[in-house]
Amino acid sequence: MCGFEEDSSIDKLIQTVPHIAFEVDDLDFELKNRDLNIITEPNPPPDGVRVAMIEHNGVPIELIEFER
Repeated sequence: MCGFEEDSSIDKLIQTVPHIAFEVDDLDFELKNRDLNIITEPNPPPDGVRVAMIEHNGVPIELIEFER
């Protein structure tokens, strides 16, 4: 697995399958009101950004919200 430590806590799906990202206006709304398989809970990588990873049809998808 390229780029990840062997004991990484990052989900194996994220480590092994390329993903795409979709910008959403309200990350909390999307996660609460849609039937999504959340594999990484919302977290803030850099300031002003929140992301969560979901799995859909065996593929990881990143949902990203930018502070406005």
